Amino acid sequence: MDQLSSGASIEDAPEHGFRSLPVYRWWRQSIVGGVYHEKVVDRIVSDSGWSPRYAFMIMMSAGIAVLGLLLSSPAVVIGAMLISPLMSPILGLGFSLALFDFAEMRRSLTALAIGAVLGVAFTAMIVLASPLKAPTAEILARTRPNLFDLLVALFAALAGTFAIIRGRGETIVGVAIATALMPPLATVGYGLATGNMAILTGALALFATNFLTIALSATIMARFYGFGHHLSSHQSWTQTIILLLVFVGMSVPLAVSLGQIAGEAVTTTKIRSILSGSFGVDARVTQLDVDYDRKPLSIRSVVIAPRASAKDSKRIEADLAHQLGRPVRLQLDQVLLDPSAGSVGAQRAELEQASAAAAAEEAETVAIARLVALAAGVSPDDVTIDREHRRAAATAAPLPDAGAEAYRTLEHRAAAASSGWQITIVPPLGRLPTIRFADNVETLDAAAREAVLLSAWEARRWNIPALAVPGLPGEGAAPARPTLSQRRGLAVAALLRQQGVAAAPAPAAGQVFALTAAPGVSR
Repeated sequence: MDQLSSGASIEDAPEHGFRSLPVYRWWRQSIVGGVYHEKVVDRIVSDSGWSPRYAFMIMMSAGIAVLGLLLSSPAVVIGAMLISPLMSPILGLGFSLALFDFAEMRRSLTALAIGAVLGVAFTAMIVLASPLKAPTAEILARTRPNLFDLLVALFAALAGTFAIIRGRGETIVGVAIATALMPPLATVGYGLATGNMAILTGALALFATNFLTIALSATIMARFYGFGHHLSSHQSWTQTIILLLVFVGMSVPLAVSLGQIAGEAVTTTKIRSILSGSFGVDARVTQLDVDYDRKPLSIRSVVIAPRASAKDSKRIEADLAHQLGRPVRLQLDQVLLDPSAGSVGAQRAELEQASAAAAAEEAETVAIARLVALAAGVSPDDVTIDREHRRAAATAAPLPDAGAEAYRTLEHRAAAASSGWQITIVPPLGRLPTIRFADNVETLDAAAREAVLLSAWEARRWNIPALAVPGLPGEGAAPARPTLSQRRGLAVAALLRQQGVAAAPAPAAGQVFALTAAPGVSR
C-alpha cells in the first residue's frame, strides 16, 4: 500500500483524448504521482471522527476564544487557535466529497455538528456567568462576512489540505483554519447568551461562509492531487447522488454569500463613480462609507471640489437612488475650493488633511454609535450622539432576566471600549434593588452598599433627583437618640448624597426595604 499511487493504473491505460496531452501527463506524473493517497486517506479517516478528546478540546478552545473576545485581547484569541481541533473533521468532509465516501462524510459532519453545538453552548455558559457582557471591538469584527474573511478561509483551506497531503506543518495550518472558524463560533455563543440577534446572525453567517469555503476548497484541492472515488470503498449510486447533492447544496449558500460580497464591492465602486462624475474631473471623493445594513442604504461621503462645481445634495441623492435602483440616504459634505485664493493644490492638500481628520472623527462616531447600540440592544439610529462633548446615550431594550447590574455592567464595558467618550445606557424602568440589613445592624455591609450605589446609578439614569428612604427623619426633625430604622435611613441617605442623589423621608421599614422615587418626582 505504501508504494501505491492513484496515478499508476491510469498511466498504464492506453493514452487517448486528453490523456495524451503533455499537460495532463505532467500533472499525473509530477503532481499526482508523488502522493501516497492511501496513507493520506487513512490518516484523514482516523482523525476526522468524534471522540471525547475532540469534544474536550473544542470546549477549551471555545472557552479561551470567548474570554479573549470579552477582554478584547487578540493574544488570548490566538491562544484558542493553538488548541482547536477543527481542522481534521472539516478536511474529512472535504476529502469525503472528493472520494465520494458517504461513510466518511457522515462521520465528519457528526463531529462538526457536535463540536459546533458544544462550542456554542460552552461559550454561552461562560458569557452568562461573566460580569463582562458588553460587545467589544473583537466581537464586532466577527459580525459580518467580507471579502478578506473569505480570503483568510480560502488560504487556510488550501494550506491545510496541502499540509495534510504532503505531511508537513499540519499543526500550524490547523491554527490558520481555526482562525477562520473558532472566533465566529464563540461570537455565536455570545450572541445567544446576550440575546443579541444582530451579533448572533452576523457571526453565524461568517462561520457558515468560512466553513463552506474551507470544506469546498479542500474538496477541490484533494481532486487536484488525484483523490477520487477509486480510493474509497464501493459506493452505491444512491450514496453518490446524495454526495453530489451535498456538494451542490453547500455551494449554493457560499455562492449567495460571494454574490453579496461582490455586489457590495461593485455598488461601492459605482457610488464612488457617480459622486466623482457629479462634480467633474477636478473633484475628489476623500471619504466614502456605505452601510448596507441600513434601509434605506446609508451613504456618507466627503467630496473636495472647485467652488463652481457645488451641487445640490438632494439631487445627487435622487440620482444615486435612480442609478442604484434602491432608496438611499446621502450624507454629503462638500469641501469647496476657491481657485482665486492662492494655490489650489495647497488648498486641496490642507483641506484633504482636514477632511481626513473629519473622516476619522466620523468613523469614530459611527463606531461609537454601533458599539452603544449593540450594548443596549437597539438600532444605531436610537443612539443619541453629542460630538461636541463626546457623549453617547441610549435607552436599553429589556433583556430577559436582566437586572440593573447587567445594564450597568454593559455601560461600563461600552465606556471602557470608547476611550474619551462618556457613555450612558438608560436601563428599563423597574423596581430599585432591595437593601438588606443584618439583625440589629445599622451599617451598610458590602451587599447593602452595592444595592444603594446601584439605586443611585439608576436614579441618575432615569433623571430622578431624589429617592425616598424608609426611616429617614425629616429636615429639622432628627431626634437626639434616633431609632435603629432612623439610623439605617441616615446611613443610606449619606451614601446617596455622595452619589449626587437627594434623599427624602419615608415611613420606616424593617431590616429589608427598597428605595422609591420621592413624592412629587416623576419617573
